[in-house]
Amino acid sequence: MKLFTSTQIKEIDRFTILNEPISSPELMERAANRLFCWYVNSFGRGRRVVVFAGSGNNGGDGLALARMLSETGYNVEVSHVKFTDKTSAEWKSNFQKIKENPKINLNIIQSPDDFPVLNGDDVIIDSIFGIGLSKKVEGLARDIIGKINDSVSTTVSIDIPSGLFCEDNSGNDLEAIVKADYTLSLQFPKLAFMFAENADFVGQWEVIPIGLSEEAIRKTQTQFYFTESADILPILRKRRTFDHKGDYGHGFLAAGSKGKIGAATLAATAALRSGLGLLTVHLPACGLNIMQTALPEAMVSCDNADDFITAVNPKISIDAAALGPGLGVEPLTGLAVYDFLTRFTSPAVLDADALNLLALNKKWFSALRSNMVITPHPKEFDRLAGSSENGFQRYEKQVEFAQKHNCVVVLKGAFTSVATPAGRVMFNSVGNPGMATAGSGDVLTGIILSLLAQDYSVENAAVAGVFLHGLAGDIAVEKKCCESLIASDIINNIAPAYNRIKQGKNENV
Repeated sequence: MKLFTSTQIKEIDRFTILNEPISSPELMERAANRLFCWYVNSFGRGRRVVVFAGSGNNGGDGLALARMLSETGYNVEVSHVKFTDKTSAEWKSNFQKIKENPKINLNIIQSPDDFPVLNGDDVIIDSIFGIGLSKKVEGLARDIIGKINDSVSTTVSIDIPSGLFCEDNSGNDLEAIVKADYTLSLQFPKLAFMFAENADFVGQWEVIPIGLSEEAIRKTQTQFYFTESADILPILRKRRTFDHKGDYGHGFLAAGSKGKIGAATLAATAALRSGLGLLTVHLPACGLNIMQTALPEAMVSCDNADDFITAVNPKISIDAAALGPGLGVEPLTGLAVYDFLTRFTSPAVLDADALNLLALNKKWFSALRSNMVITPHPKEFDRLAGSSENGFQRYEKQVEFAQKHNCVVVLKGAFTSVATPAGRVMFNSVGNPGMATAGSGDVLTGIILSLLAQDYSVENAAVAGVFLHGLAGDIAVEKKCCESLIASDIINNIAPAYNRIKQGKNENV
């Protein structure tokens, strides 16, 4: 799924109106009908609906929804937040229908004292501002948003929580944004939904298709994407009857130090569970018996040192490598990592302590290259690229880092993002908070190593690896719960994740 800026979405709206053709009021009616269908499937008629409508098209959507709900027996009250006299023709038409409906109690809010009395069983429909908002909310609208947030009613925002900017909220007034329980995003997720600082405003969000022009969507260029199951299926390699293990690559994993051989074991197991043909794991000598007991399918090469790795020099032909899980940051380990970076030319993934060593030696950045994937979590990325005040600023640095250093950057977290040297950014649609657990990142490293060694392109290995990892975590949570999830559960559900993708199930959004 493509993601667009607010400006692009307006252009797609305009193209739809001109070329479907459909009038602007008819498009508003269609959007309201889709919102109505969601609402009646979510809330019963016993709860009062209080619609807070602004004076723009987002307010028009709310007015049309209010009319539809009233016509089907819902108890509806409309509060027009009158912060301006400027309104569109379609807004005026819907407002007139509200005025003429004797079943709807209409309240004009011209001061904070006009705010209606709410109770906990009410459902608030927030349609004060939409994606066209470009400056911080002030005055009456700010006061009303504050009162909505102070209420204990359930809040449903249409398209985007009022006050939230569609992309960058770094300079926004966070006290002037609706805190929605649900956000019904029309046609596309908004870029702002991808960043942690906006989670309390957006709540649980859902995309509501409203039939915008497929031609316009196809033709409109973007650097942002939201990865779904249907995007991954064409990427996956199909196994043939006469294939053998050599057809699925030989991966090399350098990982582990005394007390952290478990990280190496998790990454190695995930690599083999993801379809890798052969795996050699390079470990400090103390890890030999652990690895060969835990994972007899893996071959092991031992470092000369007992407790940490001092050399990364594969003596065999390998197709891809991974460095980092549990590696430690001993100076000799750092020299081994640098030596590897300057000599090894096949695809590679760097994670965990390999990244921490890079952060300690930023002159080594020159050894990064286009067939490398780095997989930092936010703190690791901040060590590499400098601290950020929020998720949007970190995302901007992620894109800059990928382009400047010519590598693929996987920034882990909710909606894990994959940035490429070409400037493309793919946000992941699967995964859950239960995956915030020790070893989860090691599992991802193993999956991406596996796909690289199987001759997936670097971008596809990163995108498909992140998706498989997240989907496996979601399947694990279906069987357990977020609180009990451990990294091994993710590994154990890689196979069901593959099967779900192959069956064409797209249950991730």
